[in-house]
Amino acid sequence: MTRALVLCAALAGCASVAGPDPGLEDVSLATVAPRTAIPGTTLTITGSSFVDASWGAATLHLHGGSVDVRWPASFVDFGTMTVAVGADAIAQVGGDIDFHGDATIEFVATSDGKTYASAPVAVDLSFRSRLTPSVTSVVSGVIFVNDQIEVDGDGFLLGSDEGTTYARIAGCFQPDGGATCAPIASADLAMQPLEPLSRQRAEFPFSPKLAGIEPGTFTGTVQIVNEQANATAQATEPVAVDDTLVTPQVFSIDPPAASLGQYVFVHGGGFVGGEPGAVTEIEMTGTFNKTNGAPVAVDMTLIPDYVEGRLVRYVINTDDELGHALDLRTETGHFSGTATPIVSYGADTVRGVASSVAFDLAPVKQVIYLDYQPSYVEELRDFGLRAVDAQIRDRILAVCQHAYQGVDVELRTDPPTDFALYSTVDLVGVDPNNMGLFGYDNTPGKDSGNLRLYDELGGVNAVTQADGFPGYGGIFMRSFMEFSEHPGDLGQSAAGADPGFDATFDPFRPDRGGTPITAADLVNAPAELADGSQCPGRDRPSQIACAIFVMGNLVGDTMAHEIGHSLGLANPYGDELHDPGDAPNRLMDDGGDRPFLERAELAGQGPAVFCDDEYTYLRAVLPSTEPPNDVARPGCD
Repeated sequence: MTRALVLCAALAGCASVAGPDPGLEDVSLATVAPRTAIPGTTLTITGSSFVDASWGAATLHLHGGSVDVRWPASFVDFGTMTVAVGADAIAQVGGDIDFHGDATIEFVATSDGKTYASAPVAVDLSFRSRLTPSVTSVVSGVIFVNDQIEVDGDGFLLGSDEGTTYARIAGCFQPDGGATCAPIASADLAMQPLEPLSRQRAEFPFSPKLAGIEPGTFTGTVQIVNEQANATAQATEPVAVDDTLVTPQVFSIDPPAASLGQYVFVHGGGFVGGEPGAVTEIEMTGTFNKTNGAPVAVDMTLIPDYVEGRLVRYVINTDDELGHALDLRTETGHFSGTATPIVSYGADTVRGVASSVAFDLAPVKQVIYLDYQPSYVEELRDFGLRAVDAQIRDRILAVCQHAYQGVDVELRTDPPTDFALYSTVDLVGVDPNNMGLFGYDNTPGKDSGNLRLYDELGGVNAVTQADGFPGYGGIFMRSFMEFSEHPGDLGQSAAGADPGFDATFDPFRPDRGGTPITAADLVNAPAELADGSQCPGRDRPSQIACAIFVMGNLVGDTMAHEIGHSLGLANPYGDELHDPGDAPNRLMDDGGDRPFLERAELAGQGPAVFCDDEYTYLRAVLPSTEPPNDVARPGCD
C-alpha cells in the first residue's frame, strides 16, 4: 500500500492527493517534556493526529534565538511521539544553554509528499551535559517496611540511557525492645520519579534489605547520588532522618464485589515481595454467606501478588484454597471477617494487625479488550474514512453491545488493570493469513462453557498453526473490500459482492476518485443514524453518516461473531462451528450465508442475533442482572 501511495504522489492529478492527508490535517503539539534534557534523555511529545513512520517521517523542530534544529521523532501512539537526545544533540544546540522559543512537530506525509506541521508552541527547555542533584527535604516519620520515601529537590535522573539516581542509606536500627541501635550496611536504592518526567520529586522504597521487617527505629542519613552515563557521579550532602517502623496492617479491600479472574486489591502497609525470600500472605477468617445457601466458616491463607509496600493484589482463581472451597463459576455470596497480613523475609516472619473486612463474590464476568492497532486506523484510508475513526469505533461498540445485551460481557477500549483474566480482540489492517478473512478466532479448541476467560483473538497462535488452521486471529479491515464489485488492488470480489457496498464507500475511496472525509466535513457533524433506511445518503453529510453506520456495523457484527466462537459457539455442546443451514439474521451462521446487507443493516435486514439456544447458553455461563434484549430470535436448528 505504501508503494502505491508513493507512486500515486508522483503522478499529477492522482485522486489520493486531492486534498489534505486526513491523518495529518489536524496535527497539533501540546507538550514537550522533561524540561531539562541531558545526553540519554528521551523527550516525550504529546499532541494529536500523529502517524507512524509508514505514513510520515516526523521531526521535532525547535526554533528560537541561535537555535534552529530538527530532530527525528518516533511514533508511540496517535497522541505521543518521542525524541532521543544524545550528546551530539546537546552540542548542536550549543551545549549547556537555556532555550526559550517555539516547538513544532512536523510530518512529511507519504501520501502526498507534503509537510504537515503543528502550530508552534512556546517552550522553555534547558540542555545540560550533566546534572548535579540537590535536596530540599526527605520525608521521615512513622513508616512501614517498603514505604516509598519521598525526596524533594532537583536534578534527579529519569533512568534508562540517562543513568540512575540513588538514595544512599547509612545508619543504625534499634528493634522494639532492643537495647542498642545496631549499625546497618550502607545501601544504594534506585529512585523513581514521583511524577512522570519530573526531576523535582522522586522516591525510593525503605527496603527490608536495610533493617529487616521487625518493628523498630532507624536513625541515619540519606544521600542522593546521580550516576549519569559516561560521567562522574555527583552527590548531595547527607540529610539526617529518623524513622519508626511499624508492623504490617491491612487498611481496606476493594472492589466491594469481585468475580472469577478479577483482582482484589488489598491496601495497607508493610507488605514485602518481588525478590527471593520475601513473601506476603493474607490470612482470612470469618464467614461466607452463600447466596440462597447456608453460611460457611472460612479460615484460609491467600498468597497475593506483591505490587508495592502499600498494595498487594489477589486474583480470584480456582487453584488455591478459596477456589477449592467454592465453585467460583456458580456460587456467589458475601464474606465478612478479618484479614491479617503475615510477612516473611529470609528467616524472619512478622504477623501483622488483624483488620475487619467484607466483600462479595460476584457472578462470572467476561471482560473483553478491543485493541485497535495502528494498522487498523491507517487501513481506514483505503475507504476514505480515516477522519471518522472515533465515530466508527462508537458504532462498533454499540453493535457488539447490542448483540450481547443481557449477557455479562463487558467490552473495553483500554487495557484492563482490574482483571487478570480477560480476552483480547485485535483489530488490524490486513489479514496476515493472506486468506481475505473478515475475522478469525484463532484460539485453540472449542471452549464449551467459556472456561478460559483469557482468549486472545489476535497475534499468532502456534497451536492452531500447527493444526493446519490459520494462525493469525483478529478482525481484518481490508478484507471488507471483498464486498466491493471493484476492489481494485485492495482485494478480490467475493461471491457476496454487493453494489450497496460501493454506493456507500465509493464517494470517499481515493482509488475510485472519491474525496476522503476530512476534518472540515465534521465541523457540522452528521447526525448518528439509528437505522440504514436513508442510506447510502443524498448529500455528503448523509453519505458520511451512512459510511460510519455501515462500517461500524460490518466490524461490530464480525467482532460479535468471532467473540461468540471464543465463548464456545455455535452449538456449545457439539463439534459444529456454525449454525446448520441458513437463516435470516442469525449471527453464528457460516460467513458465506451472511450477506452484506444483513451485516450492514441495510434494506431492512439485520441486525444479526444469536439464535434461541445459543442465547440461553450465554445467559447461563455469563449470567447478568440486565434483562435480555427484546428481539425475535431464530431457531438454532
